Amino acid sequence: MNDAEIRRLACDLLAGIAPDTDPASLAGGADIREALDIDSIDFLNFVIALGKATGRTIPEADYARLFTMDGIAAYLRD
Repeated sequence: MNDAEIRRLACDLLAGIAPDTDPASLAGGADIREALDIDSIDFLNFVIALGKATGRTIPEADYARLFTMDGIAAYLRD
């Protein structure tokens, strides 16, 4: 996946979790939890959905790497 595909996937998943928001407008370095006002359960649901959509297991130790769009892209490129 390239960065645009990763961002599109993340935005689609976040829109499902926080439907009254516009994840596509987030700056790459913005904390998605704060910017979209999602709580820890919503973030966990996002990480689970991201793992399912990409076929990757995302350990809890890596969650902090997924707080921004830039971090999500870098994580999924690794």
